Amino acid sequence: MQSVAKEFNVSDTAFLSPAISAAGTNGQDESNSTPRFNVRWFTPGAEVPLCGHATLATAHFLFSSDLAKHDTIEFVSKSGLLVARKIIRPTLKDETFTVELDFPVDPVVEFDASEVPSIPLTLNGVPIVNVMKTTACGDLIVELPSGKDVAKLQPNFEEIKECSGRGIIVTGPAPDGCGFDFYTRFFCPKVGINEDPVCGSIHCALVPYWSEKLKKKRLTSFMASQRSGILHLELDEKSQRVRISGEAVTVMVGTILV
Repeated sequence: MQSVAKEFNVSDTAFLSPAISAAGTNGQDESNSTPRFNVRWFTPGAEVPLCGHATLATAHFLFSSDLAKHDTIEFVSKSGLLVARKIIRPTLKDETFTVELDFPVDPVVEFDASEVPSIPLTLNGVPIVNVMKTTACGDLIVELPSGKDVAKLQPNFEEIKECSGRGIIVTGPAPDGCGFDFYTRFFCPKVGINEDPVCGSIHCALVPYWSEKLKKKRLTSFMASQRSGILHLELDEKSQRVRISGEAVTVMVGTILV
């Protein structure tokens, strides 16, 4: 799987297989109509415990191909049981859908100053508002004064490699009137991804972080990479879950020979 992910050379590659249910069937327990699959994620350089956009793409493929004849799918992963739901959205032209993922909250904790070496080339003189750390992968969250600062950032990947944890999440409040709550970019050259174009899993930490700052439970994030992406987010404080929804498009279907 690692070799295949390296060959694809995209941010994350998801690998899917039917889960053996309690009833002994693949992907389907007769006592529970919800299909269940095993999922693992690999970057070009390493296996990761959680990936949002690859899971969304996997669910989109299952829903679109009718391999899952239900509106809910369960994924068994290294981060526990994850749920994807098909949300129907009628349009003027046809019936489209979004995928909603249900992920666990990734608590944000204080960091040790020694974990963040000086990164003057990356920040280009922009002041830092706050620095925290995620629990799951030890990613550093660096908050800048504005989303515009996030979008203009010119990262120095050699500097970022010297930081502890998997990578650096750079985020800031969105400009007034743009329709978003915050901007984000994610750099993780240590695992073969200089910049992840759209990353869902980091929002398991960013949603509670920005929810507390903005006093909102429903948020919209803009990933300000060159490709960019929009994530619709909701925090469920009681269950400590984050719901992430977005759209996907199937662009290729093929066969891999290994």
